[in-house]
Amino acid sequence: MKSTRKIIIIGSAYPFRGGLAAYNERLAREYIKNGDDVVIYTFTLQYPSFLFPGKSQYSESPAPTDIKIIRIVNSINPLNWIKVGNRIKKQKPDLVIIKFWIPFMAPCFGTIARRIKKNNFTKIISIVDNIIPHEKRVGDRILASYFVQAVHGFVAMSKSVMEDIKLFNKTKPVLFCPHPLYDHFGEIIPKEKAICNLKLDTNYKYILFFGFIRDYKGLDLLLKSFAKLSIKNKSIKLIVAGEFYTDSKPYFDLIKINQLDEFVIMHNNFIPDEKVADYFCASDIVVQPYKNATQSGVTQIAYHFNKPMIVTDVGGLAEIIPDGKVGYVVKPDSEKLAEVIFKFFDLNKEKEFMEAASVEKEKYSWTNLIKTIEKI
Repeated sequence: MKSTRKIIIIGSAYPFRGGLAAYNERLAREYIKNGDDVVIYTFTLQYPSFLFPGKSQYSESPAPTDIKIIRIVNSINPLNWIKVGNRIKKQKPDLVIIKFWIPFMAPCFGTIARRIKKNNFTKIISIVDNIIPHEKRVGDRILASYFVQAVHGFVAMSKSVMEDIKLFNKTKPVLFCPHPLYDHFGEIIPKEKAICNLKLDTNYKYILFFGFIRDYKGLDLLLKSFAKLSIKNKSIKLIVAGEFYTDSKPYFDLIKINQLDEFVIMHNNFIPDEKVADYFCASDIVVQPYKNATQSGVTQIAYHFNKPMIVTDVGGLAEIIPDGKVGYVVKPDSEKLAEVIFKFFDLNKEKEFMEAASVEKEKYSWTNLIKTIEKI
């Protein structure tokens, strides 16, 4: 019989919202399903309000009842880091998992990990989204190095991140494991029902851009591709579903200059978990026109709903989207995006790509992630 292990996950979780919280909570559920004793240590303060680019850090959804979440970590208080680290050190969990995504968190997470390691028992593994951020700042590499030295091993979410980690670390184990499916957003619903739920017109086809909007995600490229008359004549509309984490004016200017108002639907609030299925199921295809990237949770939501995808050939996006099988991989260029959008609709590829996606997604299980962590 498998013995129960004590596992602590450190990072974002309810009442905080977004993909990081969703990831940690889903990982906790997978370990619980395996019979482990799991607690998430999340933040009392995640970001100071003046550093947070969105409208709110907090979820409006009900609190999960199947996961133990303790709010204890203050990201900017060094005394708190020592206190939390000492507390976990004394508890002697078998495994601590830290989800790392931005150098800002390195002093906090690195100090906590250093305190924990003093018990000479607990293994500390980091799942790394990015070790070098998309939007670089002075001191990023120093902070990243501080964190890297504090843990025992790494799971990289893309091959490019795995190579980045090796710039800071020559001896600790690093393995690649792609982002597992975000499979907690509900079941697939009929397209017509999803369109009606969003109060949209069933006479149109829909392309989806989903998630927080930052400049590196290339929404401007996608809007420029929509400026072509041949796009407008195909009864296609673009849904932009996500909150702006950058200045929204240049994007709305593009819409206005190119007379795209009737073809672009801007839903620019945070999309709660219970509405995610509507956006993906209403759409014919999901487009990620990123200018640079490592990996994206949006891909794994799209896979969950068997959605075809168009992604750009940057970072790790192309690693998990077989070109011409479940979608298309193109250069981050508005002309190239327009070409494959035309191709997708002209050749009626939706059904073929959806069927392929339903098979391809089997590779991206949470079980596989846990097996990778165990190898580390």
